[in-house]
Amino acid sequence: MLENWFGSCHGGVVIELAALLADLRDEGAEVDALVADLPAGGWRTPTPAPGWTVAHQVAHLAWTDERALLAATDPAGFAAELAGITGRFVDQGAEEGARLEPAELLRRWRASRARLAEVLAAAEGKVPWYGPPMSPASMATARIMETWAHGGDIADALGVRRVPTRRLRHVAHIGVRTRDFAYLVRGLPVPVEAFRVELTGPDGEVWTWGPAEADQRVVGSAVDFCLVVTQRLHRSGADLVAVGAEAERWLGIAQAFAGPPGAGRAP
Repeated sequence: MLENWFGSCHGGVVIELAALLADLRDEGAEVDALVADLPAGGWRTPTPAPGWTVAHQVAHLAWTDERALLAATDPAGFAAELAGITGRFVDQGAEEGARLEPAELLRRWRASRARLAEVLAAAEGKVPWYGPPMSPASMATARIMETWAHGGDIADALGVRRVPTRRLRHVAHIGVRTRDFAYLVRGLPVPVEAFRVELTGPDGEVWTWGPAEADQRVVGSAVDFCLVVTQRLHRSGADLVAVGAEAERWLGIAQAFAGPPGAGRAP
């Protein structure tokens, strides 16, 4: 279940909802700064995601925030919309938003992400989603992950190097907790044994998940692990050491996002 994967205890550290929402706001502000002064032509810059420009990336973030808002404030309306979904609705949402004037698209994203943080702060109970319902903390963590991943696509397109922050811990947490999903979505048997993950964060702190005595282990850079699980970096180019055949296999199929298997990036 997604709720079990997207817990608020990140690598043994309990994260309060207020802190998660503060990190969500900060992640959004960092990506916002990449496009705030971008001329109109810059919004049409292709990103590493095939067919998606900078405008598509921002439109996707706005669209997803709006869907989360709908789910949190009008569950019946969200359920009705979900029942009517056909085709590649995520791409359609990005395409529609990308047609807007950049100033209007940016205004729309700013409004949706600010309102979502307010709503999640006051939410009670779980929020329906495209998979199983998620707690407000889980939803906030998932939004940090997506904002970081799509923000990276924008930065790459614009030739900007972002400085990694401790907010990556949230992305790494989802990457670890969605291990089983990566197998299930591909119709593969889920490993019975627990894995150990040891990642070195941007400030040198080591973040850990799983039992210390586990035979299957992943050790290395938190940044590269987050890039791998969001399918922004091919496993072969990552500063990660896998101990055990199953750990290596997992790194080749890992995905922190819901939905069908992603195509990933080329080696």
